[in-house]
Amino acid sequence: MIGTKRDNIKIGSKVTVVQKQDQRSGKLTEGIVKRILTNSQNHPRGIKVMLESGIVGRVTEVF
Repeated sequence: MIGTKRDNIKIGSKVTVVQKQDQRSGKLTEGIVKRILTNSQNHPRGIKVMLESGIVGRVTEVF
């Protein structure tokens, strides 16, 4: 699933995110969602989340 809709993302979901500093390179990081940081239902660049590892990024894909 695509990570632009908040309804697709649940706490505990396995996702890939792109961190702010990796947006140009497109490097992806995989992890488990700890918190959902974006309040709006949709975001064109992806919903911002915090992973259990503490990494913050925008969701590109939900598994």
